[in-house]
Amino acid sequence: MCDGTFKTGEVKKMATFISMLRGINVSGQKLIKMEALRLLYENLGFQNVTTYLQSGNVIFSGNETDITGLEQRISHQIEEGLGYEVPVIILSLNNLKLIIDNNPFIQDINKDQAFLYVTFLSSQPDHYDPKILEGKRQNEEEISFSDKAIYLYCPNGYGRTKLTNNFLEARLHVNATTRNWKTTGALLRIAEQTIQPI
Repeated sequence: MCDGTFKTGEVKKMATFISMLRGINVSGQKLIKMEALRLLYENLGFQNVTTYLQSGNVIFSGNETDITGLEQRISHQIEEGLGYEVPVIILSLNNLKLIIDNNPFIQDINKDQAFLYVTFLSSQPDHYDPKILEGKRQNEEEISFSDKAIYLYCPNGYGRTKLTNNFLEARLHVNATTRNWKTTGALLRIAEQTIQPI
């Protein structure tokens, strides 16, 4: 009979996480090599550590269940080991799937996915006025809100939008980091390949 306890010799299934660092390797600021970042995660005891691009995307496996504590732990280690104060946003595999599946713009065949972006939020904002955010939209831009993500359609390019990561952070009062749709999808694919067997 199984009593639900964890016995010596059993293999505990690890969860797969997707972490995104905010504001590294941008305009010569907070330069972090991905190899150094990978080693930092491995030294924290995580497994199957994979980095993607130079913007601070790390997929890894671990036994943790407290995502907020995990974010703080990694951020603290980056500051201690690499000398930079860097916010870290972490998603479970299921949460990333939900964010991707709930994008209201992906079913519109008239929208070029090259102009889709997701601003990931560290937590659900306590209060904000959507009208203020919508007021920053420029011609043909669209914005949609969910608890842990802001969806953007920027047909003139993200570099021209006023719905920037800094603006959204300031209005929502939470940490945020933005990825384009291609990168978001790639992170999901890598994470799905990292799932641990039971």
